[in-house]
Amino acid sequence: MHAYQVIEFGSPSTLRIHEVADLKPSEGQILVDVAAAGINFPDALVVSGRYQTMPDRPFVPGKELAGVVRAVGTRVSGFAPGDRVLCQVEYGAFAEQALVRPEQTFRLPDGLALSGAAAMGLVYQTAFIAMRDRAGLRDGETILVGGAAGGVGVAAIQLAKALGARVLAAVRKPEQAELVRSAGADAVIDVGGPNLREVLRAQVHVATDGHGADVVLDPVGGEFFGAALRALAWSGRLVVIGFAGGEIPSVKANYLLVKNISVSGLQWSDYRDRLPERVAEVQARIFDFWHSGSLQPFVTKTFAFEELPHALELIERGGIRGKAVLLVNGKH
Repeated sequence: MHAYQVIEFGSPSTLRIHEVADLKPSEGQILVDVAAAGINFPDALVVSGRYQTMPDRPFVPGKELAGVVRAVGTRVSGFAPGDRVLCQVEYGAFAEQALVRPEQTFRLPDGLALSGAAAMGLVYQTAFIAMRDRAGLRDGETILVGGAAGGVGVAAIQLAKALGARVLAAVRKPEQAELVRSAGADAVIDVGGPNLREVLRAQVHVATDGHGADVVLDPVGGEFFGAALRALAWSGRLVVIGFAGGEIPSVKANYLLVKNISVSGLQWSDYRDRLPERVAEVQARIFDFWHSGSLQPFVTKTFAFEELPHALELIERGGIRGKAVLLVNGKH
């Protein structure tokens, strides 16, 4: 089979397709023919050796895939050859075949295309668990979504609306406003200009009649973090889910005390590894929202298998809005 492999850490342009031996499932494993794989910002960090957890080299990068079960190993129940599945892995998705465990694997509802399914894992899981498990977002509350035109941002907009929240979408460029509105945002917050510390809070207060945001989802870090803290309502909650802006911010604890606000973080892969039953519940809920028409996979760009290095370069510099998917093989 063909697979991308990280031999030495480097820029995405150093990635090459290698011909490697076909995989075989061992006890407790499922062999999947990969049809499509989600492309995410952490993938670029992994390839360059800058991610917080790194496998031994050589390895196949890629954290989510959709495809068809080819074979199952011994002591595997609930899955059979021919099943259409979505899989969440630490690495291994950017290849024609992948070995996964049952707790990483979710059977797809009928009618959901494999290319769309590849976009409905990591970003939707991250957004849902950040909003519900970490922030306790409630029906009728207002959430400010940072990086709203990115993969997690668009997923958060759709899920927050499905959960009954009002959504303020923060974007850096005017052309991103149409995208976040089409995803369901109630108001657009411009964070692309100067003096963000004052401007963001002023816009949020106008959009909320002075109340502020009950919840902030922050995949950006940097200057946005401090400005978003100031835009929180009394007893508001901010969840840190990444630092796409490049700078890791800090916070003065006295500000948390004065406004009775809380800041928490989300490392989604810990939920996958420590609480697989919760991840399964969340994925079922996401599929239910899709089935009811409350959300649709927001695939804004697809790439051929040979284009992965270029795709990762684009996503690393913020050149992709919404969600990108790699088409690997088979029917999509």
